[in-house]
Amino acid sequence: MSEQTEKSFQKQPAVFLNKKRQIGSKVSKAGKEIRWTKNVGLGIKTPREAIEGTYIDKKCPFTGNVSIRGRLLRGTVNNIKMKRTLTIRRDYLHYIKKYNRFEKRHKNISAHVSPAFLDLKKGDSVLVGQCRPLSKTVRFNVLKIIATSGNDKKKFAKF
Repeated sequence: MSEQTEKSFQKQPAVFLNKKRQIGSKVSKAGKEIRWTKNVGLGIKTPREAIEGTYIDKKCPFTGNVSIRGRLLRGTVNNIKMKRTLTIRRDYLHYIKKYNRFEKRHKNISAHVSPAFLDLKKGDSVLVGQCRPLSKTVRFNVLKIIATSGNDKKKFAKF
């Protein structure tokens, strides 16, 4: 059975759970559940945890009803204190014509994290893809963990 952590029954909409048993056939002891997954495209592989896992997440790009379209961005994980949501920090340089120099700037973006990516930590580099609005501030979905880093120091990513 899939993970039931919410008050309402969680299931994937594309999977029919009430398969009838045929008379005279034996029930398999393995009890392998049917799981629906999809390929999001754009050269991104579906994680093993999404294929073999038991989680139910309707906002997951691999097992839920969310399509990735629009921009693909990369950034560093800034905050992972929310449930299934993180903020990423995107650093960039802004040119100031008067002084003929650049200044450092950054933007924070909220992104949904699928339970397939359980080993995310602060400072990791991730690839996020744009999708429909999932909540008031969330319009992106984590697609891939690019690199993991051990230090928690705040640094400018370009240099």
